[in-house]
Amino acid sequence: QVQLVESGGALVQPGGSLRLSCATSGFTFSTQFMSWYRQSPGKERVLIASIVGYGGSAIYGDSSKGRFVISTDSGKKTMYLQINKLEPEDTAIYYCMTVVNIQPYWGQGTQVTVSA
Repeated sequence: QVQLVESGGALVQPGGSLRLSCATSGFTFSTQFMSWYRQSPGKERVLIASIVGYGGSAIYGDSSKGRFVISTDSGKKTMYLQINKLEPEDTAIYYCMTVVNIQPYWGQGTQVTVSA
C-alpha cells in the first residue's frame, strides 16, 4: 500500500526557512520518481520540484529555482523540501506526489503559512 505523509509545515515569519518532509512506504524508494507540489488559496496546484529516490539531479519548476532545495534520504525513505527566504506568497499547502503503476498518489498535505 502506497503511503505518503507530509510534515514540517508551520507558521513562519518572512525571511525564515522550513524543511518539509515526506515519509513514504509501499514502493521501492531508491528508483521512484517523486515530486513536491503546492497549492495556494484560490490557485491551481503547481509543481515545485522532482527527484528520484536515490538522489542525483533534481528538476525544478520555473518559479522554484533558487529558494527551494529538494533532497532524499534513502535509508529513511523520506523526501525533503528545504524552503529558504520564505515570502508571504509561499503560503500554501505543500504536497508530495508519486506515480506507481500509472496510479498517482498524493499525501494529505502540510500547511505552510508565511506571515509577520
